[in-house]
Amino acid sequence: MTIRVLLADDQALLRSAFRVLVDSEPDMEVVGEASDGAQAVLLAKERRPDVVLMDIRMPGTDGLAATRLISEDADLAQVHVVILTTFEVDDYVVQSLRAGASGFLGKGSEPEELLSAIRIAAGGDALLSPAATKGLIARFLAQGDGDDDRAPLRAERLGALTGREREVLVQVAGGHSNDEIAERLAVSPLTVKTHVNRAMAKLGARDRAQLVVIAYESGLVRPRVD
Repeated sequence: MTIRVLLADDQALLRSAFRVLVDSEPDMEVVGEASDGAQAVLLAKERRPDVVLMDIRMPGTDGLAATRLISEDADLAQVHVVILTTFEVDDYVVQSLRAGASGFLGKGSEPEELLSAIRIAAGGDALLSPAATKGLIARFLAQGDGDDDRAPLRAERLGALTGREREVLVQVAGGHSNDEIAERLAVSPLTVKTHVNRAMAKLGARDRAQLVVIAYESGLVRPRVD
């Protein structure tokens, strides 16, 4: 299956470079380019990409607002957004995840990292594995502004999870893969995948990245700030 990619960046030169890179892969194709967030939302509705590479700082509707509009559109539930940032340590990172992004990537990343990020996001996984990234997420969530009116609802929805689903959610929030969780809980990877999918459905999460945010914002997992 070919991964359909939408590029959203106000710099034409960067879009051109990304297009050449993505189109060079046999399992990917660029289906559109947007120079601002508003255009990205329109193209997402029109082209239905699997992944949107979204620059966070653009004129008019920025990447954060565009990501929120895409994630809140039920018709675009299969569209995954990867935020591109100039600085990987960025105050917008967690805001991006709260808005519905599947993860984030620095613009200075190597080409193979970008291609890998596209494949990971298209598969519904989160770009939150590195220990440094998990620590960053935890610190920002610990300093959150608390104005997300969805947090109480998410905390209430935790009551719908089974004990095992809660255990799996805690492990997901720790950045562990299905195989790692399976080993830790002495179950099969397929069983873990089933619990993850059920937790996502019950909590209204688009992907694993959103599960991580929900786990912290609901209080199920407490961030450790060293």
